[in-house]
Amino acid sequence: MHRRTFIAGAALAAVGACSSGGGLVEPTGPAAPSPLPSPRPTGAELDEVLGHRRSVRAFTRDPVDEASIAHLLWAAQGVTAPWGGRTAPSAGALYPIEVSVATSDGVRRFLPDEGGTVLLTPEDRRPRLAAATGGQQAADLAPALFVLTAVLARASGKYGDRAERYVQLEAGHVCQNVLLEATAMGLGAVPLGAFSDDAVRDAIGVGDDELPLYIVPVGHPSTEDPSR
Repeated sequence: MHRRTFIAGAALAAVGACSSGGGLVEPTGPAAPSPLPSPRPTGAELDEVLGHRRSVRAFTRDPVDEASIAHLLWAAQGVTAPWGGRTAPSAGALYPIEVSVATSDGVRRFLPDEGGTVLLTPEDRRPRLAAATGGQQAADLAPALFVLTAVLARASGKYGDRAERYVQLEAGHVCQNVLLEATAMGLGAVPLGAFSDDAVRDAIGVGDDELPLYIVPVGHPSTEDPSR
């Protein structure tokens, strides 16, 4: 059994020289990137984490702390190599997936190369995201909602008609990273794919060039959750 290794220090030191693939929100003026805490090893064994992963749909109202959010963002799309390689594989290393997180403090977009986030809106958009899912319990209760969107144009120039397939596969890789890392940290999470694309775009403040693929509610599991 192998312990997971983290290449956080060297990766974050090198992010300034890495290429993001374009299309990210421009960090200008008040929307300049905000740094995140460095990723931290959990000490959990991968096999143990796989065995404990479950879809958790009920959460306490306790917030997810900033260090945990930072680590989940790193698990999703963190830079792990000086040339820009990330925690999840991407066809052609084009990285069309964008990761945003909605909390009571607003919606932030993860900037992998900078190792930080940029604020998309200071408003609490979680109620709007929950409404976009048709009022699913997990989205309504979770203190943090991770939203995965895809900029198809980043992949279509190279892969044409197959780009959408590759992008959807990549979203699955990214989502699983979040689910497993949440489990390793003692948090609960569930992937949601049933929602209104337009409502999700409006909620997080992005344009039609981004395709919503997942909403991942994350929080502290409630003992009332029957899935546990």
